[in-house]
Amino acid sequence: MIENPAAQTECSKIEANSSQKSDIKTILFSAFSFQLLAEVPGAPAVGTENGSDLCQNPSRSLNIVIAGGGTGGHLFPGIAIAQEFEARNAANRIIFISTGNPLERSVLSRMDYTLQTITAAGIKGLGLWNQVKSGAKIPKGILQANRILKNFSPDLTIGLGSYSAGPVVFAAWLRRIPIVVHEQNILPGITNRILSRFANRIYISFENTRSHMDPQKVHWTGNPVRQDILDSAGRFKDTETDESVDRPFTVLIVGGSQGAHRINMAVIEALDHLRHLEHLHFIHQTGQADEQPVREAYRRSKVGGTVQAFFDNMAGQYGRADLIICRAGATTVAEVTALGKAAIFIPFPFAADNHQVLNAGSLSDEGAAEMLIEKDLSGKILSEKIAYYAAHPAELENMSAKALQFGKPDAAKNIVDDCYRLLAA
Repeated sequence: MIENPAAQTECSKIEANSSQKSDIKTILFSAFSFQLLAEVPGAPAVGTENGSDLCQNPSRSLNIVIAGGGTGGHLFPGIAIAQEFEARNAANRIIFISTGNPLERSVLSRMDYTLQTITAAGIKGLGLWNQVKSGAKIPKGILQANRILKNFSPDLTIGLGSYSAGPVVFAAWLRRIPIVVHEQNILPGITNRILSRFANRIYISFENTRSHMDPQKVHWTGNPVRQDILDSAGRFKDTETDESVDRPFTVLIVGGSQGAHRINMAVIEALDHLRHLEHLHFIHQTGQADEQPVREAYRRSKVGGTVQAFFDNMAGQYGRADLIICRAGATTVAEVTALGKAAIFIPFPFAADNHQVLNAGSLSDEGAAEMLIEKDLSGKILSEKIAYYAAHPAELENMSAKALQFGKPDAAKNIVDDCYRLLAA
């Protein structure tokens, strides 16, 4: 996850040709029209005219739109859902619609998914003028999304909750295409709070989210995890040998798809406090900006470390880890719990509505993880925690077992099952 909210906005949007000389009344309406439309009571239900056909021929292929992305926390659950739809029927056609930032383009291209782009920008947390400019892009995004939907003729639109999902879901509502949305965090974001009014189904990752959404639409499914991540635990166990007891204690550090500067610096400091480094190995995803200084810190400390800006094969890294030090984005929490891994969560302090603290707290309160607030983070404290868990494997195993109880490895299956039921209704 991107560490700076302003940087997150810049990295997640594409340029739009909007003039500051536009009529101010029109701009102001554009800025808030989407929110106002969401307040209209009794919005018409989305039609399911194709449902009877699906009942008669459940094996027919479907066209699926997955809307939203921006960060890995939104994108990767969408990929997990896409993989499950493909597993059901190889003829199912899936496209992603978002703003097309570098992460989305790179990941989706590597996985051979089609990405269609629209104009969209975030609104929350910006100054008034920037909110007005972002809101002015909404009508253009809706028109672009409408053209894509018209050409693709989807059977279903799935919203992932990022701001780029808004125009797509609204266009789908206008075209009377069935809509489902997925909320990754305990506290729903502003986009999903709006889009939930248009959706036929709302899928949630945490049971506590029920109180924030329409209970008649809500299904507690869990947060989808990519199949290669789910397979990693079994693959790693299959490769273990009798000599594996002599392998070093392995710590995976991951701050999200863009890294976490504050965590990176704390780890560099922690290396100076740790002892018996020959028994430790670190796998460290740094993000692009910090890769070189972190790599140099490991070299100076003469400690084993695999350092990269970004790991394409996170499944393998999870499989090797004895302890994970990470942010508390919903996708990371879902992956950690689905695999039953011990983790120290360091929530991003500027996450919207403090949702990362809520995500991590749901586990730490039950002894299924440890939470360290960033203001209390230091290299010395981090080194003490690493040394403690390396020396107390029984406590590590207990935490792992409790984490596994929170896991929902069948989340993607649960969602796709219900999507088929919705379309057949």
